[in-house]
Amino acid sequence: MEYQEQSLGGQIFNRIRNDILSGNYAPGEELKEATLGKQLGVSRTPVREALRQLDLEGLVEIAPNRGAKVIGISRKDVEDIYHMRARLEGLAARKAAENIKEEELAELEEVILLSEFHVKKPESKQMVRLDGRFHEIMYRASGSRMLEHVLTDFLHYVKMARSHSVKTEHRAQESVKEHKRILEAIRQRDGDLAEQLANEHIQHVIENLDLH
Repeated sequence: MEYQEQSLGGQIFNRIRNDILSGNYAPGEELKEATLGKQLGVSRTPVREALRQLDLEGLVEIAPNRGAKVIGISRKDVEDIYHMRARLEGLAARKAAENIKEEELAELEEVILLSEFHVKKPESKQMVRLDGRFHEIMYRASGSRMLEHVLTDFLHYVKMARSHSVKTEHRAQESVKEHKRILEAIRQRDGDLAEQLANEHIQHVIENLDLH
């Protein structure tokens, strides 16, 4: 796969990080610059830079003369992230109720419609993508760059856990219903209710994952 020179380092970083968070690389697995460069169709330099950034994020560990080793996200990390989301998700929903634009409401409505369609299909891979899309739009609609940045990163970090959270048909259907209620509260500009429903939604996810 060839990458354009523009923003090459960022593309390589995002690709490797996504593979780690998706479980394509197991904890403890070694990541070799030459091998990754060949797989991605780039030189070792942008791969080296990406691995250094991943080391700063704690997703890999670079040891002198030994290369990079995958650390990944532990069960404790996932638990911590979801409990932090339980505090921040409601704030994002409240701010979205105050600041959302009409086009963002339309985007959320479209995600709900697509979710209702795909939730009826067994093992639909689209549900995880749509689940994340709903939250990402809500974060953007909050009008807070800091909230959007932090919560979007949280979504990426718990990617595998999120796929399990909507894996069963019953939980996927309940998740869509919860999203619809959050959307309705946001549409009505009811910040109190939007915050309550968003916090409850994350609590339900935590219970479904049995992280407590």
